[in-house]
Amino acid sequence: MPEETKSIDYVMEAASGAHFSGLRLDGLLSPSPSSSSSSPAHLSSTSASSVSADANAPKQPFVIGVSGGTASGKTTVCDMIIQQLHDHRVVLVNQDSFYRGLTPEESERVHEYNFDHPDAFDTEQLVDCVKKLRCGQSVQVPIYDFKKHRRCSDSFRQVNASDVIILEGILVFHDQRVRNLMNMKIFVDTDADVRLARRIRRDTVERGRDINSVLEQYAKFVKPAFDDFVLPSKKYADVIIPRGGDNHVAIDLIVQHIRTKLGQHDLCKIYPNVYVIQSTFQIRGMHTLIRDKEISKHDFVFYSDRLIRLVVEHGLGHLPFTEKQVVTPTASVYTGVDFCKKLCGVSIVRSGESMENALRACCKGIKIGKILIHRDGDNGKQLIYEKLPKDISERHVLLLDPVLATGNSANQAIELLIQKGVPEAHIIFLNLISAPEGIHCVCKRFPSLKIVTSEIDVALNEEFRVIPGMGEFGDRYFGTDD
Repeated sequence: MPEETKSIDYVMEAASGAHFSGLRLDGLLSPSPSSSSSSPAHLSSTSASSVSADANAPKQPFVIGVSGGTASGKTTVCDMIIQQLHDHRVVLVNQDSFYRGLTPEESERVHEYNFDHPDAFDTEQLVDCVKKLRCGQSVQVPIYDFKKHRRCSDSFRQVNASDVIILEGILVFHDQRVRNLMNMKIFVDTDADVRLARRIRRDTVERGRDINSVLEQYAKFVKPAFDDFVLPSKKYADVIIPRGGDNHVAIDLIVQHIRTKLGQHDLCKIYPNVYVIQSTFQIRGMHTLIRDKEISKHDFVFYSDRLIRLVVEHGLGHLPFTEKQVVTPTASVYTGVDFCKKLCGVSIVRSGESMENALRACCKGIKIGKILIHRDGDNGKQLIYEKLPKDISERHVLLLDPVLATGNSANQAIELLIQKGVPEAHIIFLNLISAPEGIHCVCKRFPSLKIVTSEIDVALNEEFRVIPGMGEFGDRYFGTDD
């Protein structure tokens, strides 16, 4: 056996002694206060504040976390995503930039320092950096010198606000505060032998280290830290990519999902139960017409009916179905689906009645109930009248109201349906336009129901009218606005 191979085997065997995943080897250096009692359970139990949602805040970027073992191909995956999103502003933030600089004493014994431990990173600064980017602010990211093991004190990397922020690093899923800032989490899963070979090549060529020190560091720190910190964080991933950058199908699907999310309203990212039908020039044109105060009543009703029909069709697509086979006139078997049979509509009188014809056109013979709420009484929560199917608790309910403003009337109607035994998840609320305040109000109270709308407007004004809105829909539709 060649002498070099014996040397490599000796280094690996000598280093793979007792299992260790602390920041430093015991007894060599006194642990810092931040690293005392540091275990996966202790570190991951840190209280985290949820991402706040402000309807009037600037459009938030889409934040992607990319994690995986050392040399798993994370950077390659990030580069491929960036290349495919060439028509969007995308920035890459590496967790490695937030390594803590070593003290002179630590630098002298750098071979005993664990760079793969969570305490090796300045997570507080990382969280602050990502929060600022999410708010549309520019940040200065530190530049870390891997040969000197400290930050460059006189230079920083300027990172500007972008459409997409990719946060890449081995431990970006470890801290809950960092995870809460992400819209998508990707774990790159690559064979351990492949990762080791890549790390040897990278550290010897790019970082000027000899192969023995690379192997020794891998056995002492990298592999134990992967087992203790990196691999357990895999459970938080939304998507796991085997083979890294070689998996073009997975990356194409991820990019397609990102493009879809970028085209969504910010509230759809916050509330996954809110659905806005895909905007087209036809839909925008119809919205332009019905929002015009000069339009005739006939045209207002005509184009409102067209939009309502699209919303109803989209809402029906969220109902459960069962597989069904039929025989075609050519004596062939066609495998399709059977629609949900237990269904009813409930209109919030009186504007909601404008949506009944479209529902009847789509669902022959459907039962429709009524709820009348006096909006000017008791803060918009005074129930005046209700007439609902007796077996409504057994049905999926399409709740009809063309405008979601404050959400008070909607909440009262939904509460009544739940009291009648309708499961919250069986309610689909259909409307033409929604105000952000109304969506917040309804979704926070009833997170399991679905809201389907054709457009989310800007806000409510001082009179609680939707802006830009379309005025009093019921008066305009039924011709009682004179």
